Amino acid sequence: MENNELKTGVDINKLFLPSAILIAAVLISGTLLYTRSGADNPQVAAIGKDQKKVEVSIDDDAFLGDKSSPVKIIEFSDFQCPFCRKFWKETLPQIKKDYIDTGKAVLVYRDFPLSIHPAAVISAQATECADEQGKYWEFHDKIFAEQEKKGAGTVDYGVNDLKKWAREIGLDSVKFNQCLDSQKYKEEVEKDFADGSAAGVSGTPATFVNGKLIVGAQPFTVFQQAIEEELKNGPNKNSFFK
Repeated sequence: MENNELKTGVDINKLFLPSAILIAAVLISGTLLYTRSGADNPQVAAIGKDQKKVEVSIDDDAFLGDKSSPVKIIEFSDFQCPFCRKFWKETLPQIKKDYIDTGKAVLVYRDFPLSIHPAAVISAQATECADEQGKYWEFHDKIFAEQEKKGAGTVDYGVNDLKKWAREIGLDSVKFNQCLDSQKYKEEVEKDFADGSAAGVSGTPATFVNGKLIVGAQPFTVFQQAIEEELKNGPNKNSFFK
């Protein structure tokens, strides 16, 4: 009997190969989840003191708070990403309460629509159209809230839903629909994506706190630690924002 067979006559290679394939599949699927849809693991977001800061453009995108705040939080996000919705629901409200509303931080929202989410690009353009009527953040919240009603995971929706939600928050439907149908902000969204890629973003949400990257829908405590560290260090002498 060959060395690679058990006493029972079972070939070890026959047992090992299926197991190896299964393990590889699990590892690959985990990698895809991390790089495409964000990581939901606090350990991934650990920020070391020697982590290099990245120069990130704030462009002319929508923001919450005062741009002169000492801490700049730049979020690259995807409206159809369930991890981004998780961040919006569970983490952002506390960041807003403790740091944005108190003048300690400003949050800039930039679009990073992933190809695996078919409604992400048009949603990003739709919020820019809503911004023309002064309701960017109302529509930002509406898009996430409507998906949240349908449960966890990726939710399917399209242009007609966006137009319906726009009416429901009081936008002028004629102006909004014309803006959306014309893809007026196509290049604006593409620029956001290009800037994110240049900064090293590969999945969503990806959030920079004074240039330090936090990956995924991390809990408030992770952001709290990062923000407090920046506040403790005092005014940022080096500009990491264009």
